[in-house]
Amino acid sequence: MKVLFKIVFTLFVLLVVSCSSDNDSTTEIIQPKNYKYLALGDSYTIGQSVCETCRFPIQFQDSISKYIDDADTFQTKIIAQTGWTTTNLKTAIATQNTSNDYDLVTLLIGVNNQYQNQPFGVYEQEFPELVLTAIQKAKGKKENVIVVSIPDYAYTPFGGGNSTISNQINTYNAFAENYCNTNNISFVNITDITRLGLTQTELVASDGIHPSKIAYTNFVDRILPKARIKLGL
Repeated sequence: MKVLFKIVFTLFVLLVVSCSSDNDSTTEIIQPKNYKYLALGDSYTIGQSVCETCRFPIQFQDSISKYIDDADTFQTKIIAQTGWTTTNLKTAIATQNTSNDYDLVTLLIGVNNQYQNQPFGVYEQEFPELVLTAIQKAKGKKENVIVVSIPDYAYTPFGGGNSTISNQINTYNAFAENYCNTNNISFVNITDITRLGLTQTELVASDGIHPSKIAYTNFVDRILPKARIKLGL
């Protein structure tokens, strides 16, 4: 009886060791992730008159990095310049030949079309083209794209509360939002934040026209929840 017990016990131990070895051999090694973010726009994206880390894409990078694993990385590329219209942005993207593997793309464009008194028809044609380009850059997935509304510079010392500017900005934003809603593309409204600029002067940069670091922080607060969902964070 003792001999039988020893045999059974030995077989049990061997079985446990074998199962343990099998489990160890099939343990999945999780590779670090490299998130890629592309920010397309104009002065509001490049952050005219604020520091490099104050611009909203970099503030966004800092905020989203709190939700990724320590081993993961987050890369931000900005294609934007003060004064750019939709036409300028289209040309720049084509010239830079940017890759199509971004996990997230934001698009904020149009204020210079308005400021330079371009025909609204230019925006009506080129904004949808830029959205399609953004989708292409975002791995061909429209769910990886966020369109951000145009700030209203009428509510700055430069704009002086000019209602004509506000009405025109409304027209641009209404077109963009309607296009996004019709095509199931995320649209984030930040215009109301900038319309506090004359009463909350800390929202305006030192140049008297562009958003400040604080305003961009508020932009990020609006963008971050949608971006986290898109990135699975």
